Amino acid sequence: MSIQRQLTNERMSQIVTHNGTVYLSGQVGNDLNGDVGQQTREVLANIERLLDLAGTDKSRVLSATIYLNDIDTQFQAMNTVWDQWLAKGNAPARATVQARLCNPQMLVEISIVAALP
Repeated sequence: MSIQRQLTNERMSQIVTHNGTVYLSGQVGNDLNGDVGQQTREVLANIERLLDLAGTDKSRVLSATIYLNDIDTQFQAMNTVWDQWLAKGNAPARATVQARLCNPQMLVEISIVAALP
C-alpha cells in the first residue's frame, strides 16, 4: 500500500494517508494572543480543513490527542469548545495531557487520526 503525504516540508507532513487511515500532525491556533477557547476553535477549524483536503470529515475521527499548556486552568474551556464541535455519537478515543508546547503562547495542540470513507 502506498503512503500519501500532503502539505509536506523537510521536517513534517500535515497529512499522511495510509491503508484507509488519515494522520494529521498536531494543529495549533493561528492567533496565539487568544484564550484557550478561541485557540481551540481555530485548531478545530484547521482540523476540519485538513480532513476535507484528505477526503474525510470529523464524523470519521478515530482518535484525538489533546495537549494543553495548563490542564488545571484550561481543561474546562477546551472541553466546552470540543463538545460543541463534536457531533453526538461520534466521540473518538481521546487522551488529554499537559505539555510544554513549543511556544509559551500556544495553549492547545490537537493531533487527529481519522478513517477514510
